Amino acid sequence: MTDFTMTKDADGVAVVTWDTPGKSMNVMSRDAMAQLDGLVSDALTDEAVKGIVITSGKDTFAGGMDLNVLASIRDESGDNPAQGLFDFTMNGHHMLRKLERAGMDPKTNKGGKPIAAALPGTALGIGLELPLACHRIFAADNPKAKIGLPEIMVGIFPGGGGTTRLVRKLGAMAASPLLLEGKLNDPKKAMAAGVIDEVVPADELMAKAKEWVLSEPKIVKPWDEKGYKMPGGAPYHPAGFMTFVGASAMVNGKTQGVYPAAKALLSAVYEGALVPFDQALKIEARWFTNVLMNPSSSAMIRSIFINKEALEKGANRPDAPDQKVSKVGIIGAGMMGAGIALVSALAGIQVVLIDAKQEAADKGKSYTADYMDKGIARKKATEEKKDAVLGLINATTDYAALVGCDLIVEAVFEDVGVKAEVTKNVQAVTGADCVFATNTSTLPITELAKASADPEKFIGIHFFSPVDKMLLVEIIKGKETGPVAVAKALDYVRQIKKTPIVVNDERFFYANRCIIPYINEGIRMVKEGVEPALIENAAKLVGMPLGPLQLTDETSIDLGVKIAKATKAAMGDDYPNEAVNEVLFWMFDQDRLGRKSKSGFYAYDDKGKRQGLWDGLAPKYPVADEQPDLTTVQHRLLFAQVLEAVRALEEGVLEDIREGDVGAILGWGFAPWSGGPFSWLDIIGAPYAAERCDQLTEQFGERFKTPELLREMAEKGQTFYGRFGQDAKAA
Repeated sequence: MTDFTMTKDADGVAVVTWDTPGKSMNVMSRDAMAQLDGLVSDALTDEAVKGIVITSGKDTFAGGMDLNVLASIRDESGDNPAQGLFDFTMNGHHMLRKLERAGMDPKTNKGGKPIAAALPGTALGIGLELPLACHRIFAADNPKAKIGLPEIMVGIFPGGGGTTRLVRKLGAMAASPLLLEGKLNDPKKAMAAGVIDEVVPADELMAKAKEWVLSEPKIVKPWDEKGYKMPGGAPYHPAGFMTFVGASAMVNGKTQGVYPAAKALLSAVYEGALVPFDQALKIEARWFTNVLMNPSSSAMIRSIFINKEALEKGANRPDAPDQKVSKVGIIGAGMMGAGIALVSALAGIQVVLIDAKQEAADKGKSYTADYMDKGIARKKATEEKKDAVLGLINATTDYAALVGCDLIVEAVFEDVGVKAEVTKNVQAVTGADCVFATNTSTLPITELAKASADPEKFIGIHFFSPVDKMLLVEIIKGKETGPVAVAKALDYVRQIKKTPIVVNDERFFYANRCIIPYINEGIRMVKEGVEPALIENAAKLVGMPLGPLQLTDETSIDLGVKIAKATKAAMGDDYPNEAVNEVLFWMFDQDRLGRKSKSGFYAYDDKGKRQGLWDGLAPKYPVADEQPDLTTVQHRLLFAQVLEAVRALEEGVLEDIREGDVGAILGWGFAPWSGGPFSWLDIIGAPYAAERCDQLTEQFGERFKTPELLREMAEKGQTFYGRFGQDAKAA
């Protein structure tokens, strides 16, 4: 397979073109690196070549490194995977350094051939690190293109020289948003930030790059010249010292110390700034290897990149014909229905948005108008785009408008009777091939399907709010749901650019059955006298985006009361959460309904801004004199969630642990650093997890009882990915 090819024109310019076969975007692999290295060597030693332009055969430049390559190198390196990863990283540095030096005399910096990068579109990760090693970066004026280094978002940091070069080019302060936040810019903003050098019309890209190459430009990088000083100051400079102090505080404030990549990046930058450039690259490689060997980073890469991508490409799609949606009917134009209409129209799908009153239907459509107006204000959309999207939405009360729909998404009130009536009304109009999906977070799909004329074409689709921002969609199979309905739901979710997980029907499905115990454990601790601030901060310090009390406020206390009453009615004497109900019902009786009422476990100002924990909790539930240690609180909050995930797998609600991990991170923000519940259990080990569950059970009750599956795995020394991962299934 050939990724890189080279042609030489009559003017003496060698054009190296990157075009990964079978990929919509170029990705770097070991073979591709070797090919590039060989072509650059040939061009540098060819006397007829005056300079080089590196470009892409696609309308983008590159999407980065194939992260499967890094995983395979670690796995194939035998007893010393760290050495294998370090050697691989250093080989990449040597290749890019050869590109950067371009044949210059090491002592005089004389000679050398100019090398330009010509980017037709998006350049991410190694797709930017490679251009940064060139002498000038040209980018086509393509406002849709994204340029940046997003590695931090998947648990690593730029280890192909991008960290060292960007800091030396921009200074630590200017480089920090790009490195520590993974900020992506369009070409003009990237040029304004100093990342690239020139933005030109797309049809002039190659001509401008060749013209520069042939102009005999100066090509020595600033850091290779005597007297180089880092912009903003090095760590030993007064200004630079303050930058690094501030950066350290910022990193720890944002990551709470649980994301190893951010700390490693900062260390690589700080230590690298104290030494010459080539030594800095070696330091970067060592820290990069350190991160890749950290189980947190490998778990994040697996879940947030590899597993997520596999699910989005239909890893668990049944064998059924293409089920692309052309016309969707959405019943219920409230916040949820309006959000579903928005993402559907943005995907180019024709939408019929129905509500009982025209005013309500129009209000639902206005949600899309408001969204587009915000995009126009940020110059992310145009009036023409707004008109086109709104033109796809027919807001009406007339069920006859549903004729021709191939998918219905019902998003009405969470009531079995109401949903049953809507199901019958819809199916009186739609054709036999139309799939009916109910959007519900708690009601059993099998029960709701009883109202359907065709249970095989009936399925659950659980959107998370707000729909336009939340990436996860939970697809729920009822007992009679057929493969076509599953395929239709999966294909639709792919169309609207969300990540699906498919689960079987059981109370609360997967996401809610895991998040409700987390909330309940926090409320339970309030009743026990645990300091509320300790509960909330313990959660954040272990990587949860919101503490359980704040999450209760955000989702609303009255919803919690409703779920608690329904669960108790269903479980009867087996209901385990009376202690939680006492606190929750008392809050409800105080009319403290959460953020929407500007009063809950937290106090809020008149504008709804959170002010701090409500001081009225202490008189009702006094803080105990003796407080538990931080780890105990964190383990109670984490095990409350992960044990439900294990039970969901044990009971067959989950069929694929990849969906359990990805769903947890995207659905409710389960400690992303861990890679998800099953990855976390693999990190701490099944034997320790089982032992800790026994301790928690003895201290706090049967809800922490070790599931039989976990006990068995502990006795056998197994891991979840070793037993249930794709490699295990393939064996």
